[in-house]
Amino acid sequence: MSGNICSSNSVLQAQKLVEQLRVEAGMERIKISQTAADLVRYCQERRRHDPLLTGIAASSNPFKDKKSCVLL
Repeated sequence: MSGNICSSNSVLQAQKLVEQLRVEAGMERIKISQTAADLVRYCQERRRHDPLLTGIAASSNPFKDKKSCVLL
C-alpha cells in the first residue's frame, strides 16, 4: 500500500514539475544585450541620486555617531 502512495506522490510531483516547465518555456524572453543596455541606461539616469556614488550628507545621515568617543 505504501508503494502506491509513494508512486502516486512521485507522479503528482512530476506533473507539477512538467506544468512549471511548460509555463517557463512559454514566457517571452528578452535578449541579454537589450536588457544590459536598459540596465546601464537606468543606472546612468539615476546616478546623481545614488548614495553609494554621491555619499550621504553628514547632517542627514541617521547612522552618524551623536558623540565622539574619547579615551583617557
